[in-house]
Amino acid sequence: MPAATTQPPVRRAKDNERPLLEDIRLLGRILGGVIREQEGPEVFDLVERIRKLSVAFRRDADQEADRALKSLLKSLSGDEAMRVIRAFTYFSHLANLAEDRHHIRRRQVHERAGDTQEGSIEVALARLRWAGINARTVSQTLAHSYLSPVLTAHPTEVQRKSILDAERDIARLLTERDEIKARALPRDALAPRELANNEAQIRARVMQLWQTRLLRFTKLTVADEVETALSYYEATFLREIPKLYHQLEEELGQHHPVASFLRMGQWIGGDRDGNPNVSAQTLDYALRRQCEVALRHYLTELFWLGTELSQSATLVPVTPAMKALAESSPDTNEHRLDEPYRRAVNWMYSRLSATLKDFTGGDAARHVLPPQQPYPSAEEFLGDLRILRDSLLASHGAALVQQRLHPLIRAVEVFGFHLATVDLRQSSDQHEAVVAELLRVARIAPDYAKLPEPARRELLLRLLADARALKVLGAEYSELARKELAIFEMAQALRARLGPQAIRHYIISHTETVSDLLEVLLLQKEVGLMRGTIDDGAIADLIVVPLFETIEDLRNAAPIMREFYALPGIAKLLQRSGSEQDIMLGYSDSNKDGGIFTSNWELYRAEIALVELFEQLANSHNIQLRLFHGRGGTVGRGGGPSYQAILAQPPGTVRGQIRLTEQGEVIASKYANPEIGRRNLETLVAATLEATLLQPTKPAPKSFLQAAEALSQASMKAYRGLVYETPGFVDYFFSATPIREIAELNIGSRPASRKASQRIEDLRAIPWGFSWGQCRLTLPGWFGFGSAVESFVASGDRKEAVALLQKMYRHWPFFRTLLSNMDMVLAKSDLALASRYAELVPDARLRKRIFGAIEAEWQRTVDALILVTGERQRLAGNPALARSIKHRFPYIDPLHHLQVELVRRWRQGQADERERRGIHMAINGIAAGLRNTG
Repeated sequence: MPAATTQPPVRRAKDNERPLLEDIRLLGRILGGVIREQEGPEVFDLVERIRKLSVAFRRDADQEADRALKSLLKSLSGDEAMRVIRAFTYFSHLANLAEDRHHIRRRQVHERAGDTQEGSIEVALARLRWAGINARTVSQTLAHSYLSPVLTAHPTEVQRKSILDAERDIARLLTERDEIKARALPRDALAPRELANNEAQIRARVMQLWQTRLLRFTKLTVADEVETALSYYEATFLREIPKLYHQLEEELGQHHPVASFLRMGQWIGGDRDGNPNVSAQTLDYALRRQCEVALRHYLTELFWLGTELSQSATLVPVTPAMKALAESSPDTNEHRLDEPYRRAVNWMYSRLSATLKDFTGGDAARHVLPPQQPYPSAEEFLGDLRILRDSLLASHGAALVQQRLHPLIRAVEVFGFHLATVDLRQSSDQHEAVVAELLRVARIAPDYAKLPEPARRELLLRLLADARALKVLGAEYSELARKELAIFEMAQALRARLGPQAIRHYIISHTETVSDLLEVLLLQKEVGLMRGTIDDGAIADLIVVPLFETIEDLRNAAPIMREFYALPGIAKLLQRSGSEQDIMLGYSDSNKDGGIFTSNWELYRAEIALVELFEQLANSHNIQLRLFHGRGGTVGRGGGPSYQAILAQPPGTVRGQIRLTEQGEVIASKYANPEIGRRNLETLVAATLEATLLQPTKPAPKSFLQAAEALSQASMKAYRGLVYETPGFVDYFFSATPIREIAELNIGSRPASRKASQRIEDLRAIPWGFSWGQCRLTLPGWFGFGSAVESFVASGDRKEAVALLQKMYRHWPFFRTLLSNMDMVLAKSDLALASRYAELVPDARLRKRIFGAIEAEWQRTVDALILVTGERQRLAGNPALARSIKHRFPYIDPLHHLQVELVRRWRQGQADERERRGIHMAINGIAAGLRNTG
């Protein structure tokens, strides 16, 4: 691969970068060798020529190189373009693996030197100790905490599972390579042989990648999305989360137990908003497969536990409970009659095998005893595991507990038989349609949809106080009503089988009125998920979670919740149902609606208002508020480093309670590598602890809040002025970005737009942001801020205004984090490449007018960041990311150039199906290279 010929000599690299460069060179050399062998030297040389011209264009703005590159790309056949795109796409993937390995390596170097890093549990607990907060307080806080990353299946996860699996193997081999080097002694004859064998294994996996189809030929199904998500549990969550708990236990000490506060959530299989492919059957499939993954993990651990717990009762005493468990086992093998632990584990394995068969229809891999007497619940299985633990501890067997049994117990506490809590989600207008149909058929209200809001509330409350169901036996209902009610019925059945945590949250997209909440309560009542009547001890199984998405929705969040809780019987219903209220805040749609600064500011204001409301409610109703942050992977959709994001929340909004989405395009980069995955989970825990126990309780100064409001107004005006009010902007967007090609790509089970239109309002926020990342403008991540600062500074005394903004940056985490994210996005943007995409706009005057406006705002935003932060260089405070960009971006650039050329051909009707696949492959490579701005 070209990397081998152009990377600077290793001896010139900084010491801390040398291992990274060695890995990049190794992987580049291996990939180059595979390309030369598989495709021939001509293809290798072609890749080299394109790379060199692309680097010259980037580094020197070389106009001659620019012309030569354009000419070369136009001359490529479809086959040649495909091969070159595959080469650079795979190099982008391999460079990511090298960077991940280097990140882990540098973290270990710092830890060995005693230099623990921000975001680690060690640093968080050290800060707590320094603040006078003892281990007991931390333990008690965690006992009442709830932290849940929620995996979603948004259509920007462009990796196939086959590719992910091969890349996990390469990541493992890179780790092994470091281990070989670390243990090698001088004159070690084995080390070169081991390294050569390791390289041969890497080469085999790279060849596998080259010979594996990168794209899906058919559209991704919900079942495909389920399987991809489950691979992260198998690779990372099931083993790494127990390790994380163990780390906390060691830090806090044995006298301060750590409750299982960190749980996983999942949308895949339950998120129906705009996805007609999700049904009761997919929900059933998702949870059965989740159950299978959990149970097979437990069965594997039980098998190995049985091989380890070989203690003889003639040598080691056991507790009465342990003796009873062993004697209940039908294992009568004479060789194990004196081995109570093995007899018990074999019995537990038999029961768990029967559970697997009963719940999922699957069979366990090994059997000492035939499957029988399935466990009715995870709690009963957990009880037997604790009997083993207590007996081992009573007979000085703590070492045997720590190795495998304790992690297994923790895994069952966290994952149960359901693995992850599946959220249900649907749009409020769909609930309204179903309720209207039920009421019309039951002859209660002929046209519910036309009722004013007060009348709707009155009617819904009356029905919630009526014990009778609405559904009329024998009546015909629409497909929508049948499908929606089937979801509720399936949720009830799955909760009964897998436990109440299998499905706990029902999210209402586009919550705009109180009746939106009441409708879902009524639908729960219809199928028995709500038992009793609202005025007579009713209990609802599912937490009704409003999702406030647009700028207007965020402004109405607190008033809607205040009116909801003011209704008769509602607060008492919530108390009886668990005293929990989740409220979801939408980052993506609010950004698309009002721009990045206004989105973040309105989210901040909504959180403050909601906390104030629930503090008032606490006087009469003890209901726990838990905010659910619908963050996207990209900064333009609320993404960015999670640690800083949690600490930037308004005072009093975390309190140990937080859920946040982990969305499509960053799940692989955060959780495919187990070590990286555990580090990312660790930052969530550290940030939650710090935000809960260290965050100041005082609100930001009034002057900060007033300045933010002024900046928000000016920013939104500039953003909407471009996106919604500029004639021709929609045409520009659909021409200058690969949005049309993204919509065709088989990377998600949902359509890219809610309606068959080209209105920005109807376009989903995800492909909106994804498209801007592909063309390297990343517009949703910064547009409007430059105009806002320019307006704010010009509105009064310039010196005072600048001083205030600089003070806000130094002392206000919200403002500092927002500007840090913009800094990162701007560092990854590239106007030169963006101008290439702009050439796809057929109307030259439109292209010049709109690209000129975007370019001017880009410069205003860069100038604003320099003015406020004092930093002239992008990423001055993030050297790791700056290093990443330096090493990776020269190899992403050719993908952009090729993508533009193939899009041009495709839109002019000059390309065939193979070149269309080339466009989609370039989308994959660019997204992989850009990571959290892709």
